[in-house]
Amino acid sequence: MRKITEILRLRAAGMNSRDIAASVGAGKTTVYEYLARAEAAGIGWPLPEGMDEEALDAKLFPPPCGELAARRPVPDWRAVHRELKRQHVTLRLLWLEWRADNPEGWGYTQFCAHYQRWLGAQDVVMRLTYPAGERMFVDFSGDKAAYVDPDSGEAVAAEVFVAVLGASGMLYAEATRGQDLGSWVMAHVHAWEAYGGVAEVTVPDNLRAGVSKACWYDPELNPSYAELARHFSTVVLPTRVAHPRDKAAVEAGVLSVERWALAPLRHRRFFSLAELNEAVAERVGWINARPFRGQATSRRELFEELEAKALKPLPAQRFELAAWKKATVNIDYHVEFDGRFYSVPFPLVRQRLDVRATATTVEALKGGRRVASHAREHGRRRFVTDPAHMPPSHRAHLEWTPSRLVEWAGTVSPATATLVEAILASRPHPEHAYRTCLGLMRLARRYGDDRAGAACERALAAGAISYTSVKSILAEGLDRLPLKSPSPTPPPPEHENLRGPDYWAEEA
Repeated sequence: MRKITEILRLRAAGMNSRDIAASVGAGKTTVYEYLARAEAAGIGWPLPEGMDEEALDAKLFPPPCGELAARRPVPDWRAVHRELKRQHVTLRLLWLEWRADNPEGWGYTQFCAHYQRWLGAQDVVMRLTYPAGERMFVDFSGDKAAYVDPDSGEAVAAEVFVAVLGASGMLYAEATRGQDLGSWVMAHVHAWEAYGGVAEVTVPDNLRAGVSKACWYDPELNPSYAELARHFSTVVLPTRVAHPRDKAAVEAGVLSVERWALAPLRHRRFFSLAELNEAVAERVGWINARPFRGQATSRRELFEELEAKALKPLPAQRFELAAWKKATVNIDYHVEFDGRFYSVPFPLVRQRLDVRATATTVEALKGGRRVASHAREHGRRRFVTDPAHMPPSHRAHLEWTPSRLVEWAGTVSPATATLVEAILASRPHPEHAYRTCLGLMRLARRYGDDRAGAACERALAAGAISYTSVKSILAEGLDRLPLKSPSPTPPPPEHENLRGPDYWAEEA
């Protein structure tokens, strides 16, 4: 209720307008206006007998006469609303342009009030006031679609992703296998490709696939979803939890898809997800071409007129979905992803890295910087190792081959070369004997070539073909002892029952 009676009472008490404004908490201009209206109506203080505040208000603020109202021009509110969707166009600018052509028209306050009254009577989507190209709202529908698995014959439930552009209300819908990360991210990609451009801001709900930590002030996005936003140069602003008004546009769009796309398809049978999406796209196209309720304008017309050219262009390179995880580097300088192990530089052992994997590549990143990259392994091989990631000692081990080991052994002594060949031949695969041969190299460096050669000769003579035998010979100093020659075989004794070679010659 206006404070007219208190203003009239204080004025009758002799108080000036400035003090009256301070006393009643009103502006000086308001006090001047009320007093002027009271004087024009011949009303003072005390009020006439029987006049209450409602009667006083009607006396001071009579409705405009019908003739004046008929003479006053009315703006084309549809044109005003459409112009507001253009970038940098404000309601005050539109009022100034309209007032220049209509000097007898409403003031700015009345202009805004009439516009809001008209807007409140429009369709929910028609009331959207976001600038063209600014926002895209996304969510999953509460209702699901279904298709029949041709192999099992069972019905498969499909989620329905819905996107709505803020200025035109242009819809995009797609049936997906679920609300998983891959379905969520790729549905965004398909929506932007269908629109032919990207909005400045993308507004999702706090779906777990997109938002790892829901917080209005500092939300934490899923790494794959954040990578999607960077690739398409859009800003992701999740809505507040349990605040559906933050995404009224997509709520209205979801309702339209449920009523006019999913419900009409409820009796049709589809035998693949692709077939289902063809039918959904056809129905959504019909919704976009359908005029708003009580209007001559459709979503598609608004999109083509205002929003299509306001969207940012699509990136030149198509987005590739990547999975992310955190992993600690094992002591063997490998990180695990999808049951396989990929090498990283050995100084990163026991450090925490980010692992990013696409269908073809696995990358390891430290502080956002790539430290390793491998072709993704989909076969039976479990370890994928880059020799450049190895410590020098491990790299040297990898560079040895059987022929090179035998060649080295020959520089020590012929007996050492013979022993190495025997060791390599005794294993199912030569690589299984590398460690033994490298152990012999270490013994040669420690004891010298002469002693190592003598130890290998003694091991061969004893039939002890192993690193352990050579090591024991050297440790005990047996290599310094002369190697006994084998005793000659003694001739057989003379006996009458022993037949010599002459006996068989005589028989022949």
